[in-house]
Amino acid sequence: MPQPSLVEALRHSAATYPDHRAIVFNGRVTTHREFGEITDRVAAGFAATGIQPGDRVGLYAVNSDHFAATYFGILKAGATVVPINLLLNPKEVAYNLKDAGVRAVVYSDPLGGAINEVRTLLPPATMYWCIGTGKSSPSDISWTELAASPDPVPSVAINPTEDLAAILYTSGTTGYPKGAMLTHANLASNAKSISEALRLVPGEDVLLVVLPMFHAFAATVGMIFPLLNGCTLIPLAKFDPALVTETIHQHGVTIFPAVPSMYNVLLRLPDSEVARFASLKFCISGGAALPAEVMRQFEAKFGKYIYEGDGPTECSPCTCVNPIGGERKISSVGQVIPDVAMKITDDQGHDVTQGQLGEICVRGPNVMKGYWNRPDDTRESFWGDWFRTGDLGYVDADGYFYIVDRIKDMIIVNGMNVYPRIIEEVLFKHPAIKEAAVVGEPDDLHGEKAVAYVVLKDGATSTEADIRTYCRDHLGRHEIPRKVRLIDKLPRNAAGKVLKRELRKAGEHERGVA
Repeated sequence: MPQPSLVEALRHSAATYPDHRAIVFNGRVTTHREFGEITDRVAAGFAATGIQPGDRVGLYAVNSDHFAATYFGILKAGATVVPINLLLNPKEVAYNLKDAGVRAVVYSDPLGGAINEVRTLLPPATMYWCIGTGKSSPSDISWTELAASPDPVPSVAINPTEDLAAILYTSGTTGYPKGAMLTHANLASNAKSISEALRLVPGEDVLLVVLPMFHAFAATVGMIFPLLNGCTLIPLAKFDPALVTETIHQHGVTIFPAVPSMYNVLLRLPDSEVARFASLKFCISGGAALPAEVMRQFEAKFGKYIYEGDGPTECSPCTCVNPIGGERKISSVGQVIPDVAMKITDDQGHDVTQGQLGEICVRGPNVMKGYWNRPDDTRESFWGDWFRTGDLGYVDADGYFYIVDRIKDMIIVNGMNVYPRIIEEVLFKHPAIKEAAVVGEPDDLHGEKAVAYVVLKDGATSTEADIRTYCRDHLGRHEIPRKVRLIDKLPRNAAGKVLKRELRKAGEHERGVA
């Protein structure tokens, strides 16, 4: 059965669950019928100002009901959404928008200062809409005006498998960011697979979305899924443990998708707050590897399971998760979700035997169409129709996948492979350590050496010598970090993933590398 477009799926949800809550934000409750009507008006407003099918529209906004309405309004106009990472500096924002060739940009008013710099780097004909009252330029259009359009809803024919719903830019760990082209069918199929894998109940489940909705994980799991299935999403504009706790309690949140760093922070809540998490069925972790010690401590404190999963942006993004209600394997990202296939290959694209390390590859209707305007990068990212994730891992006899590390993060010490994640798991068990990340540095004698960046718990004390002694008791000689650097915090992207390239840059600066 062919996948519907996101627009068709949204209209079906509004017709099937008209009076169910779609979004609750800052006291505003929007039903699925009302959300359908709002997005129709936003689409009409876009069309009336010249946005045509196939155009790209940048979305540079904080989590809110208006973010979701803008996203689907763009789709209903037949255009493509280009969500922008809020942590980028204005030049990086402009690069992504310019690379995508956007006709217009929708921004939240707190970002007006950055937009003023961005607009000097984009073509003069670019249009701007402001969510909020603080327009950064008098010529910009108010979002309220856009959403009140009296014009007819554009009638747009969408080919779900060919037409782009979104272009999501990767973090650019190996150079300039690349725009992953995700079609309507890519995202609709992934939302359906997620619903089946997580056993979510249409019209019943309530998802708290504190992850940034411009990110693939939050967009598909936290926004697209509930809006296509009569469920409720509750966006929060920032991660604040007290606010998260109150929101879960007040609104009866049933599913909490988050990244490992958030679970680590929630562990600091006083025990008196634990009862306020009672409505949760379970939690989901993605975006980065979940340290086993963080999972153990969270589950012991809150009595709620965390189900770890994974998937890259290019796969819409979800590919696998530990089975809900089934066997969870600690440190595994679980089994493939419905309609998705995964396998392990060697560096020539050949399948390897069960349990053998190799590159995790993915095939399915969720896999991107390719990288925007980058045919060479697209070709290099596939073995035939299998997408190469760049993750080094293996699969066990029960079909559970394990990610050992990113292939590019592996460290080679005296010709032996060293995997940073293994060292990090050991460091997380140290009683004084709150967070840790390990990277490789060049070494004249050993080829490379492991360097650990460590954040201590509040009030805790430890030294480099203490930590190295601890590692000697738990790691092989070639795995022991040659250096331990104590820092205040780890650099992270908006999804909570540690930016190891920034740690490498810090090391280069310390060594005087130009």
